[in-house]
Amino acid sequence: MSLSTHQKRIATAAVLLPVLGLALYLRGPLELAVLAAIALAGLWEFHSLFWRATRRALKLAGLCFGLALILAAKAGQPWVMLAVILVAFWLANLRFLRVYSRTIDERTQANSYAETSLVFTAGLLYVPMLLQFMLGFRVIEVALVLLAVIASDTGAYYAGSLVGGPKIWPQVSPKKTWAGSVGGMVVCVGLCLAMGAVDEYWLAGAGQGRPWWMWLVLGVVLNAASQLGDFFESALKRRLDVKDSGRLLPGHGGVLDRIDSLLLAVPAYAGLDAIFDFFR
Repeated sequence: MSLSTHQKRIATAAVLLPVLGLALYLRGPLELAVLAAIALAGLWEFHSLFWRATRRALKLAGLCFGLALILAAKAGQPWVMLAVILVAFWLANLRFLRVYSRTIDERTQANSYAETSLVFTAGLLYVPMLLQFMLGFRVIEVALVLLAVIASDTGAYYAGSLVGGPKIWPQVSPKKTWAGSVGGMVVCVGLCLAMGAVDEYWLAGAGQGRPWWMWLVLGVVLNAASQLGDFFESALKRRLDVKDSGRLLPGHGGVLDRIDSLLLAVPAYAGLDAIFDFFR
């Protein structure tokens, strides 16, 4: 008996969520391995959006640089991370320089190499560089960001399905509605306020006694970041005429399809957390 897309999504989540939960609980090498696997899978899919069946060697090189970024972040070496990005950028541009230096007739071909080098570097900045912030989060902070993204997505899905109405940005994502956007915002903000309410009792002071309005702002920002991250990947796929970033996750598409909202929510939380601490 074949499963529906919704049933496949549930089955996939039932397998992956316990693995993610165990990694968060144990931290250490398992957490690093899970995060690296997600980042590298997402990076491979990002590059494959542009180079569908070509440039395999370049995509493998991207995985090496992506892993180096994750390991440098785990070791707490920001200068090494910067060096990885710079080396990746200039190595990717060597072929462009070589082709461009030839006859004028080949300079049209050189344009494609210039685009390739930019895509190569953009992938590193878009996936592993953004996800590495999670290595500095405490367990409860990782759980908060993940739950906020899930709440945003779930609230938007059911509110949009039940209410319908005008589309929020049809040129980018034809199915998303204003009702879904508002529903996701309400659920995400409600989740953050609820976590703030029990902060001192259940979360062992994860928010360090922050006032309720900070949790409100956190909910709004995380939801906005989640929606923008989703919109960006949707626009990217439509521009490249691709339905899913991959087929690794049954019912979900690719890894990048599942973490697109998370990719912007993670640095948004890191930045807002730093701002809150600065003004306390």
